[in-house]
Amino acid sequence: MSTTTISVTGENPYDIAIGRGILDRVSEALDAGVRKVLVVHPPTLAARAAELRDRLLADVENGQREVLLAEVPDAEQGKRVEVAAFCWQVMGQADFTRSDAVVGYGGGAVTDLAGFVAATWLRGVQLVQVPTTVLGLVDASVGGKTGINTAEGKNLVGAFWAPRAVIGDLDELASLSPNEATAGFAEVVKAGFIWAPEILDIIEADAARAVDTTTPEFRRAIELAIDMKAQVVSDDFREAGQREILNYGHTLGHAIEHAERYRWRHGAAVSIGMLYAAELSRLAGRLSDSAAERHRTILDSLGLPTGYRAGAWPQLLATMQRDKKSRGGMLRFILLDDIAKPTVLQAPDESLLFAAYQEIGE
Repeated sequence: MSTTTISVTGENPYDIAIGRGILDRVSEALDAGVRKVLVVHPPTLAARAAELRDRLLADVENGQREVLLAEVPDAEQGKRVEVAAFCWQVMGQADFTRSDAVVGYGGGAVTDLAGFVAATWLRGVQLVQVPTTVLGLVDASVGGKTGINTAEGKNLVGAFWAPRAVIGDLDELASLSPNEATAGFAEVVKAGFIWAPEILDIIEADAARAVDTTTPEFRRAIELAIDMKAQVVSDDFREAGQREILNYGHTLGHAIEHAERYRWRHGAAVSIGMLYAAELSRLAGRLSDSAAERHRTILDSLGLPTGYRAGAWPQLLATMQRDKKSRGGMLRFILLDDIAKPTVLQAPDESLLFAAYQEIGE
C-alpha cells in the first residue's frame, strides 16, 4: 500500500508519513551532516531499537555516524526530569553538537521525552519521531509540544519543538494489544467529535474494525485524526488560539490521570473527560441530548470508560483549577455547540460543573 504524506505547514513545516514498512525514512529525514544520533526507546522495544540503530548506521558510508541507544522507563515513569538528565548525560559524554539528532522511538511518553531532550540540548537539535502506539501516532508525536511531568502535574515543564519528520509505520502497531490500541484510539474519537465526523461514522459502522490496526477503516480514521491535528497546529503552533480545541476532554482527563498517579492510560482518562465535556455542554444549553448521548454510545462501543468515582469531585476540581489550561485561576473548558463545532466555556459556575459530574459519577 502506498504511503500517505500529511504536511504540517506554518513557521515550522514538516511531513508526517503514514504507511507500512517505511522505517528507512528515518535516515532520509536527517541532514547529511548528522554524525551522532540518540535513539530514545522503552525497554519493551530494546531489540527493535537495535535494529533501527543498524538501519541508521547502514545508511552512512565509512562509519561516519555514531548511533547511541538510550533506554528509558516505559510510559509516564519515563517523563521525569531525572530521565531527561540521563539522556543529556549520554549526549554530553558523546559530544553531541547542535548538528546532531535525537530519534524518539516508542509511545507518546517516549516521544514527549525525546522531543523535550532534543529541544533543550544546546537549545535545540534535530528530532525525528517514530511513534509505535496509536496515541503516539495521532497525538503526542504531531504538533511539536514536548514535555515532562512533575509532582504537581502532567506536562507542566516542556517546550515547543517541531520534529524534522514523523514516521508513522503502521507495522510498528502490529504488536499492540487490543486494550492498548483501543485506549490510544480515544484521541482519534476526540478528532471525530471536534473536527471530522467521518471518524464517528466509521466507528458506528463497525467498532471492532475501526480499532483493528490491520484494517483500511483503522488507517482511514488514523489519517483523518492526523490531518485534523496537522491543520490545527499549522495555524497555531504555540497554542495561542485554535489549537486549544485539542484539549477537548483533557481538562477533567488530566485531573483523573493525576488522581490515579499516572497509572491510568491517557486515553481512558480522556474518554471520561470527553463524556464529561459533552454533559457539561448539554447542561449549559449548547449541545443536544442526542449528541451528548452519541458520546456515551460510541465510547461504550469501544469499551472505553465513561464514569469515575463520585466522591472524587473535590480533588478533581482542585487539580483542574491549577492545571496549565486554567488562566488566572479561571477554568476554561472546550465544549461543543454541535458535533464538529467546538467552543470555549470560561469560568463556569461550580454548581454547573458539579451537576455535569453527577452524570458520570459512579
